[in-house]
Amino acid sequence: MPRKSPLVIGHRGAPGYRPEHSRSSYELALAMGVDAVEPDIVATKDGVLVIRHENEISGTTDVAQRPEYAERRTTKRIDGVALTGWFTEDFTWDELSTLRTRERLPKIRRSSASFDDGQPILRLRDLLDLVREGSDEHGREIGVVLEIKHATYFESIGLALAPLIERELRESGWADGELPLIIEAFESTVLRQLRERGVAASFVYLIEATGKPFDLVAAHGKAAPSYRDAVTPAGLDALVGKVDGISVNKRMLLEQGNRIVADAHARGLKVFTWTARPENAFLSPEYRTGGGKSAYGDYESEWSAIAASGVDGVFVDHPDLAVSFFRG
Repeated sequence: MPRKSPLVIGHRGAPGYRPEHSRSSYELALAMGVDAVEPDIVATKDGVLVIRHENEISGTTDVAQRPEYAERRTTKRIDGVALTGWFTEDFTWDELSTLRTRERLPKIRRSSASFDDGQPILRLRDLLDLVREGSDEHGREIGVVLEIKHATYFESIGLALAPLIERELRESGWADGELPLIIEAFESTVLRQLRERGVAASFVYLIEATGKPFDLVAAHGKAAPSYRDAVTPAGLDALVGKVDGISVNKRMLLEQGNRIVADAHARGLKVFTWTARPENAFLSPEYRTGGGKSAYGDYESEWSAIAASGVDGVFVDHPDLAVSFFRG
């Protein structure tokens, strides 16, 4: 029986070609044939959900060049790590809306960086409307894979994300199950909160190759289980009935002898992986070739190994290459 091709999910749109999370990045991903797109969400001071990879925005906007916001540069501990910069929770939406997006990896993605400073930040509502309109335009159902960032941190400063997300999804018509929606997070607590609120979605637990989930560290300290504990048979057993799937760092799927997909599927859990990128900078060492970090390496061999694992979905930065490869 031929293997079913995985879902191709535009990771922050099509950031191989346009600044991540920009309108043009998402529009390009939709036009290139993705099954879904993946926005990351964080919150503003006044409780507006915005699309940014992190709440620290100096690397993805022009905020550092805006003299009126110079005094807001500060240092905070986010998920236990000290970060210095500008943070979304220190701005209102009206203020953030004046900023413009920038390429996060300009040395690797020079072409994308040529689009810097031309587009505003999107709210979650803007993205949901864009995907609905794109589905109509392209004549196919396109989903949203909503990633929640730093939920425990935001709750600690009085900006609980679960009620904000529920309200936004209900008001925009994305919470009733009629439109394809997956909600994912590196913290299982916020996923549970949204399930309890009755949001109709598939819930996916994001899993890093190293470290521990911050919500569990905050609750249990050194006794908190690691991410790797979640993909053991016992760890997967504990997830059944709590989430619908897991999404693992691709490094874990490329390790010899791993049984992550088989063990998860045996328990009725879907498996996604991130992030399939063609540049040498992001490939496993054995698939890198000459030409430097920004040159494309032997990505097809790495992607073949990912496909052979039997995953249900792949997050990608270059949707055109991925649609051609995984559906070819």
